[in-house]
Amino acid sequence: MTKARIDARFAALKAEGRAAFVAYVMAGDPDAATALAIVKGLPAAGADIIELGFPFSDPMAEGPPIQRAAQRALAKGMTLKGTLNLARAFRDGDDDTPIIMMGYTNPLVTWGYDAFARDAAEAGIDGIIVVDLPPEEADPLADALDANQLSLIRLATPTTDDKRLPVVINRTSGFVYYVSVTGVTGVKEADAATVAPHVERVRKASGLPVAVGFGIKTPERAAAIARVADAVVVGSALVDEVAEAVELNEDVTARVLSKVQTLAKAVRLARRDLGAV
Repeated sequence: MTKARIDARFAALKAEGRAAFVAYVMAGDPDAATALAIVKGLPAAGADIIELGFPFSDPMAEGPPIQRAAQRALAKGMTLKGTLNLARAFRDGDDDTPIIMMGYTNPLVTWGYDAFARDAAEAGIDGIIVVDLPPEEADPLADALDANQLSLIRLATPTTDDKRLPVVINRTSGFVYYVSVTGVTGVKEADAATVAPHVERVRKASGLPVAVGFGIKTPERAAAIARVADAVVVGSALVDEVAEAVELNEDVTARVLSKVQTLAKAVRLARRDLGAV
């Protein structure tokens, strides 16, 4: 299904008049088995789309929480192949929830774009965000993804002006990921009033749904963003739950999924009395 799963999910949520809740999980954090249990539990906890990070040793867009998650996963032996295996295991029980991989270029170059796209599609991946691949250098990857009906999802930021935006959204499909703050993940907080006009501008230019991420940690913040965007992405707040549960010797899966339930409920109810965006 690949791209079709993303389009179908956003169409269904638009009909419901609500935003999507996108939950980010680092593959292999704190270990492969626990990460798989978390991912398998996400849809029932309220995640509409899963963003699956593949660990990389130099995650330059990430703040300390996701950097540490990548280090924990790498220390336990997680790889790009292992990430695809995790997605494949998830797909054995769920053929509807879109999975978007998020990571960096080097592992994909090592794998080979054509081979990666083919293997990702076979594993049930729907799209990929490659943080450090400029649009000007992305055509070989985009060609490989297109051949396998996978979406290349690009990042727009507060510094993406009207001249740059057409370059950013060229060959983007599925949705556009709007980075709500300048800087790395998990540091600053997103402000809905500031984000709203940018979301509308990106939506109008691309004709695609716009997901907003970076700087969203609380139910209140998630609900506010859900009123102005098509999707709300939460990552660092969930990764923090993993780290704290490990430190306190608590049930990691239960703690993360409880946090997901709280955030997803806030997103689901955000527009109840406001009408659809």
